[in-house]
Amino acid sequence: MSPKQKVYQGILEEVRNLIETNDLKPGDKLPSERELSEKLNAGRSSVREALRAMELIGVIETRRGEGTFLSKYRPYQTVELLSTFIFKETTKEELLSVKTLLEKEAAKLASTKMDESNLGLLLKKIDDPSLTMEELHFAFFSIIFEKTENQFLMRIWALIDEYTKSFTRYYSKPFYSKLITVYQSNDEQQIDSLFKEENDHNY
Repeated sequence: MSPKQKVYQGILEEVRNLIETNDLKPGDKLPSERELSEKLNAGRSSVREALRAMELIGVIETRRGEGTFLSKYRPYQTVELLSTFIFKETTKEELLSVKTLLEKEAAKLASTKMDESNLGLLLKKIDDPSLTMEELHFAFFSIIFEKTENQFLMRIWALIDEYTKSFTRYYSKPFYSKLITVYQSNDEQQIDSLFKEENDHNY
């Protein structure tokens, strides 16, 4: 790690510690460039550059004449910003493989939380003739990911789904009905087999 990278890491660590230790909320003020420079024994210009990078991704905001404040940070905006660069370095097959893995694990996580109302919504999506396969797939799995109660997992999946729209492979129409049948029978172990069968079919 270069000296410049160490400065960046030090600043990020310092801000993280300040936020956690002082239980800072959006709008709370952070130490000035001078204070951070003294604490980290780093040049003001390096501190300023690192703070600008943090501002770019929305972690902090600078108010002229007032100082630097913790931003009203949208939890996943950094992932959105970085995803474009990360995905560009990833092959189509790798992205589709990860997408399938996420969907399979989400299907498992949601299996014990599906009630009649949720199953009804899934059936409604399958029976909606106005939906394209792309729309059906997203609507269907959005319900499943919502039931995982893991919003970060859902956000990662949604980002990959959006990025792969031009080359993604959707499941066969019977797959969605079969998954609902698995949920109705409360047989979570069949989910792995269902995805394997679909994967073998596609390849």
